[in-house]
Amino acid sequence: MQEPVPVTIYQSSFAACARTLDPALLETLRISESAVLVMEAVVSLCKALTNDSDQRPWQERVEDCFSEVTEERLKEIFQAFVDEFEGEQQLQRWVERFKNQNYSSFAERLLGAASYKRFMDSLKQDGAVVALAVRRGVRALTPFVVAWNDAVKISSQSQLKAVQPANVLAVNAVEMLVSLDDFLGEKVLAALPMEVTSAKGSDLATLAPEGVDDLVTSFRSMVAEASVKRVERRNSPLVRKIRGARDALRFSEDGVSQAANSLIELLDRIMRESFKPGEVLAWVDANLPDAEDLTHEVQGQIRPTKRAEALCLVYGGDPITPREASENDDGQGPDFIHDVIAIALVSIRNQLQKMKHADHGTPEEKGQLLSILAALEGALMLGLTIGDLSAESGASEELPAA
Repeated sequence: MQEPVPVTIYQSSFAACARTLDPALLETLRISESAVLVMEAVVSLCKALTNDSDQRPWQERVEDCFSEVTEERLKEIFQAFVDEFEGEQQLQRWVERFKNQNYSSFAERLLGAASYKRFMDSLKQDGAVVALAVRRGVRALTPFVVAWNDAVKISSQSQLKAVQPANVLAVNAVEMLVSLDDFLGEKVLAALPMEVTSAKGSDLATLAPEGVDDLVTSFRSMVAEASVKRVERRNSPLVRKIRGARDALRFSEDGVSQAANSLIELLDRIMRESFKPGEVLAWVDANLPDAEDLTHEVQGQIRPTKRAEALCLVYGGDPITPREASENDDGQGPDFIHDVIAIALVSIRNQLQKMKHADHGTPEEKGQLLSILAALEGALMLGLTIGDLSAESGASEELPAA
């Protein structure tokens, strides 16, 4: 089978057009060489990532974008990004400049009608490529957003009140993603020549034509499957606990109690087998020594709490990286994402503990258990994914055992 042709960095219509113009004209139009380099890099990457004929992993595609670029040129590209985005409002100024009617009229007089049309067409073509990549990226986040929503909803407001910034949790992440996708379709893609890209009908169609609820239902099965795969990587026999819980709900008279027991054992074993108690205590001592809710005494011995085990799991044993303080974050303790997922795991376990003793076989109890199961699958998918990424750094190997 023939290998796909490597993708090069020089695939920007705008960059190609700009380089046919006199440098003095570009300077008058306030288009710098760094801006051209940035466009080359971004468009090339977007074309590589949306090239449906190339079945290789995305990492290989990205690598090919720069395979023939010299180290000196890579430094120039990096510096171009620094130059163009050193100010937070730079991208906004770019957009406003090209949307400004006075600027457009000035550019048309300067370049002439034919060159101006070619110049604007090149911008729109590159814009279409980038817009497609952004929309596909947004849609690729859908399973993770559904998992996040399910995990967050299971936690109480009192548990989440200390999370920084807590106000973000009031937002329905799925609805926000659908709104963003609708905006991209109606306001961006509709105004660009998508025929020059590799866009398919599904890329141009609405993400949730039947509403958010149907979208969540369709993606929740993907979350469940991804969660099972993550659990299987940790301990393949534990997958039976998830399947056993579902079977108990469907076929057993005391299915809620049985399912709750299976899921508690699943969660406890994943945390215990990922990091021994001594490793968790060492992680707490190294990262959160002053926290009051991460250790407790059992028969004269200091033991980690479930929250400590959950935090260590989602961090993959990796150190907590210092953060710069901001208006919504004092920079202390776990970061927002890790903290919320850890809280969700503890909350899920607490609710499962209650469900063990509340089995009357009612449809309401089964519905409640199914909601907790969806939250567990979402939290495990997110927590194990993030934890595995952290563990790949090798930091967890440095944790001392008990």
